[in-house]
Amino acid sequence: MRRAGLGEGYTGGGYSVHEEENDKLAEGLREKVSALKSLSIDIGTEVKYHNKLLDDMDAGFESTGGLLGATMGRLKHLSRGSQTKVLCYMMLFAFFVFFVLYWVIKLR
Repeated sequence: MRRAGLGEGYTGGGYSVHEEENDKLAEGLREKVSALKSLSIDIGTEVKYHNKLLDDMDAGFESTGGLLGATMGRLKHLSRGSQTKVLCYMMLFAFFVFFVLYWVIKLR
């Protein structure tokens, strides 16, 4: 009667079971790595798109800021001029608005 040694049992049926299990686990790991790679590529694409969108918005805000600065400069120039002229224009505008409102209400 011969006893199986430690080496014989391992090379017999047990080794192939562990090898198959390792192959299955390795394949599962490959699938997860592939999914993670695909997800990271999609995230990178999305980040590039949003960075371009932010750059476009920044350019738009800069041009709007320039326009607003020019308008503020004109208002400062206007306010340095004769105050009576500005006050006269404001009064005429107010009378015009009140006249239009009175006319709209009267026609109802």
